[in-house]
Amino acid sequence: MNRAATIVVTIVVAAFFAAIAVVAIVVSGAFNVAADAPDSALMHMIVAYTRERAIDVRAEGIAVPPLDKPAMIAEGAAHYDAMCTGCHLAPGLRENAMRPGMNPKPPALATLPPEGAAEQFWIVKHGIKMTAMPAWGLTHSDADIWNIVAFLQKLPGLSLEQYRALVAKGGDKHDAMPMGR
Repeated sequence: MNRAATIVVTIVVAAFFAAIAVVAIVVSGAFNVAADAPDSALMHMIVAYTRERAIDVRAEGIAVPPLDKPAMIAEGAAHYDAMCTGCHLAPGLRENAMRPGMNPKPPALATLPPEGAAEQFWIVKHGIKMTAMPAWGLTHSDADIWNIVAFLQKLPGLSLEQYRALVAKGGDKHDAMPMGR
């Protein structure tokens, strides 16, 4: 057998045994899916890299509109306050009873630099599997999602007073939306 054929056979055999190992792990229940069981460092790294690459690739062609209109930011703040603070907190909020039991733990967005606007739009619209991040695009228009993104771009560094003022300025338009309630 020539060298190329040996390499191909080796790859096929390795892939076969890897598939057998994956099936054995799945069927045996060896992988613990409990939220209170931390992932290994390797699993965390693989999942984080996979998530970031998937978001980057899908957000690549999204055209970002101007996000500096005060009305957009205020309406986004009202949406964020109604829908997001339970998981992502708000300025001045400390841990709640839900967040410690979430795996992966949602980022406290007020304490982190903002992601790119296109990536934020994709995440808010489509959600992220196995993270409890819902796909808000099923119940919200693109305009509503861009309002949330406009707010997220301003969120880091806001004081509690600035946050509350933006939420109040955004009004209570959220309850008028068809959220299935």
